[in-house]
Amino acid sequence: MKYQRTGKPGNIAFISTAIFLLLFFAWNCKKGNLKEVPLLKTLPVTVTPAIGSIPAVIKTGGEITSEGSGAVSIRGVCWSMIPNPTVLNSDSITTDGKGIGLFSSTIAGLKPGTTYFIKAYAKNNAGTGYGNELTVPMDPVVPTVTTSNINVVSDTIAISGGEVLSDGGSPVTERGICWNTVKNPTRSSNSVDSFSTNGIGIGKFTSTMTLSRQDYNATFYFRAYASNSVGIAYGSEFSFSPAKLLVMDSYSNFYHFAKIGTQVWMVENLKTTLFNDGSAISYVEDSTPWNSRNTPGYCWYDSDETTYKNIYGALYNWYAVSRGNLCPTGWHVPSDSEWTTLSNYLGGATLSGGKLKETGVRHWKIPNAGATNETGFTALPGGYRTNTGLFENLGNYGQWWSSTAGTANVSYYRYLYYGNSSMISSFVNQKYGLSVRCLKN
Repeated sequence: MKYQRTGKPGNIAFISTAIFLLLFFAWNCKKGNLKEVPLLKTLPVTVTPAIGSIPAVIKTGGEITSEGSGAVSIRGVCWSMIPNPTVLNSDSITTDGKGIGLFSSTIAGLKPGTTYFIKAYAKNNAGTGYGNELTVPMDPVVPTVTTSNINVVSDTIAISGGEVLSDGGSPVTERGICWNTVKNPTRSSNSVDSFSTNGIGIGKFTSTMTLSRQDYNATFYFRAYASNSVGIAYGSEFSFSPAKLLVMDSYSNFYHFAKIGTQVWMVENLKTTLFNDGSAISYVEDSTPWNSRNTPGYCWYDSDETTYKNIYGALYNWYAVSRGNLCPTGWHVPSDSEWTTLSNYLGGATLSGGKLKETGVRHWKIPNAGATNETGFTALPGGYRTNTGLFENLGNYGQWWSSTAGTANVSYYRYLYYGNSSMISSFVNQKYGLSVRCLKN
C-alpha cells in the first residue's frame, strides 16, 4: 500500500519551528525570562495660549493599553524642541501616577513662537515605552514689557524708559514710551497721545518725554510699549505732575527739591529776578552802585548771565532777602537756626558740609575734601560779590544767606569750602552778594 504526501517537507518544518518558538516565548514569559515594556499612545493636546507674561499651557496625557511584563511604576509625558524626545534627552518631563489606563498631563512655561515635540512614556521593570510623537507649534504672542518710573524731570522733559523681557516669539520691531494727560495712553499715530521710539529687540531702553510749560500743573500718565508681528503690548502705567516734582519761581525758573531730615530744601540755587508778588528786583552790574546800594539788588557772577546763571544762580544782597518774598510762594530763605537744624541732622558743623557738597572737581577745586552729596543738596562753589562790588572765590567757596539779621548792618550766612567738610556759620556785610537756597514752609 502506498502513501501519498499531502504537504511539502519545508512547510512542515517551518510550521513546527514557529510552534516551538511560540511555546518557548510563552514559557519564558511565564517564567519571567523575557520582559515587555508597556504599550501606550499619546493623547491629543489642548493648548491654552500665552497672554502677556503668562506662558502657554498644554493639556495632554496618554493611555497605557498594556503594562507589558510588569506593573507600570511611573508614567507621564516628555517634550523637547527637537524631534524624538525621551526621558533622557527631553527638555523636561511630567510624572502622572502609575498603573494602566488613561492619565492627563499639564505642560507649562512653553515659549511662544516655538515648535515642541511631545510623547507619552511609561516605565516598568523591563524599561520605558513611548507613545506616538505629537508636533505642537506654539503661536507667537505680543511682547512682555515693563515701565520704568521717572528718574529725571525738568520744566520741559521727563526721562523714563522700560525693558522688553520677552519678544513673544516674534522679533520686537519697535519699543518706547507713550504719554498723555489722560489715562491709558497708546502708541498710535492716529491718536492725540505722544510717543517715543527707542530701538528694537529685547532689553532695557531709555525714553525722553517732551513737556509743555503750560502743563506744569497737569498730571501726566505714561507707559512703555513694545510691538511685534502679533500686536502692541504695554507695561504698567505710572503718573507724575511736574508741580509735585519741581518748584517754579515767579520768573518761570524751575527747581528740584529733596527732603533732608524733617526739612525740604531746593537742590539748586535761586535765580529769580522777580519777587513772588511779581515785582522786579533791581539788577546791579557796576561796582559803584552795588557798593552804595541799601535796597534789594541782584547780579550774576562776573556780570555774566550766560555763563553762570544756570549753574550757580544769582547773587543777592541781604536787602533782597529781608523783603521776605524772594523765594516762591510756600518757600522761604532759611533762618540761621534752620541752617543749624540741617547741620545737626547731618552730624554737626565739621561733617555736614561734605554731605551737602557736589562730588568731584568739575565745579569745586581740588581736593573738594569730604564731598559725598549723600543728601542730594548738590552745593556748588558759586563765589560771592563783596560790598565793594568785586567778584571773588568762584570754585573755592559756596556761601548762602540766612534770613537772620545781626547788628551793625551784618547778617548771618553759611559757607562751605573746597578744603574741608565743614559747614560754618558766620556773618557778613549786608551789601555782599551771596547765593540763596529756599526751604519749604
